[in-house]
Amino acid sequence: MSLRNFKTSNPIFKAYFWDDRKSSTVKMTVAGIFFKSIFSILIIAVITAYLWQLNEAGTPMRWFTLGGMLGAIVISIVISVRQNWAHILVPLYVVAKGFFLGGFSSYAHRNFPELPYQAIGVTIVTFFVMLLLYQFRIIVVTKKLRSVIITATVSIMVVYLISWILSFFGIKSYIWGTSWFAIGFNVLAAIVASFALLLDFDYIERYKNRAPKNKEWIATWGLLATLIWLYIEVLRLMQTFAIRF
Repeated sequence: MSLRNFKTSNPIFKAYFWDDRKSSTVKMTVAGIFFKSIFSILIIAVITAYLWQLNEAGTPMRWFTLGGMLGAIVISIVISVRQNWAHILVPLYVVAKGFFLGGFSSYAHRNFPELPYQAIGVTIVTFFVMLLLYQFRIIVVTKKLRSVIITATVSIMVVYLISWILSFFGIKSYIWGTSWFAIGFNVLAAIVASFALLLDFDYIERYKNRAPKNKEWIATWGLLATLIWLYIEVLRLMQTFAIRF
């Protein structure tokens, strides 16, 4: 059965990266993905903590945030065309994301010290809740559900892209701020990010012990992308409520 027959809301899990699944006798395992993910998360945590200290000392975080974001985008593009370099590029992606998250969350850490930790807790709980829902087939990943989540994810990313472009012209989008519209959009994005995890679980389950071992880095990249997105949405939402109320 071809991998091209399956889709996921996470573009990182496109079939393009799995075309050489028969080229290795050592296969991708869940344990391998788990340990690589933990290793990556630890790197992100260390970088984030360091940037928080710099922020407390008065160092501006804008360029760290922007540089990390652009670096992650560029590295992702390179991975998309040079997937065999994933074992080198994904750690670089992790470093870039560390700078982005450190800068992004520095405001919340400085003004609401407990919020980032609470957002991490909510993200972890959400991850395991969605994993249990998937494992016990309480939510079954059907073709229709997959299509809905993919459509919602692409739509949200397009809105964010348009909002980012408009910001260069001094136009502030309604999805930012503390309005109820912004809160509603934030909640919707967090829900979609949560459900995107289901599709990633489904994809990994289909091809564990089948795809080549080096694809563990690609799978790790995909999970990190979804988890980071979820964390950002949760932190934004909690920060909005903290400011508003």
